[in-house]
Amino acid sequence: MKVQIDGQIIETDKEGHLKNLKEWNEAVAEHLAAQEDIVLSPAHWEIVYLLREFYAEFELAPAMRPLVKRVAQKLGSDKGRSIHLMQLFPPSPARVAAKIAGLPRPANCL
Repeated sequence: MKVQIDGQIIETDKEGHLKNLKEWNEAVAEHLAAQEDIVLSPAHWEIVYLLREFYAEFELAPAMRPLVKRVAQKLGSDKGRSIHLMQLFPPSPARVAAKIAGLPRPANCL
């Protein structure tokens, strides 16, 4: 699939994940979020940037369990809970958040 965002043609796979991770920017994230019926708030952005940091360090997008653990380590136990992430990125937080962050689909995600 190809979409035009701010005059730039962006290619995605059939699930909407970016084919070229270097094409990601905040406008792309907002477009991808809108496709999921999500309006990005500061709470969303902190998870998006945390995911991008995780990917830069480990070269993979985390599945739910490692994502919850990383969020708890970096942002505190109140945010490092499945319910918090589910409220931000339903119905599959690891998959949806990775997509918005411009990352590949995490392994083992529905």
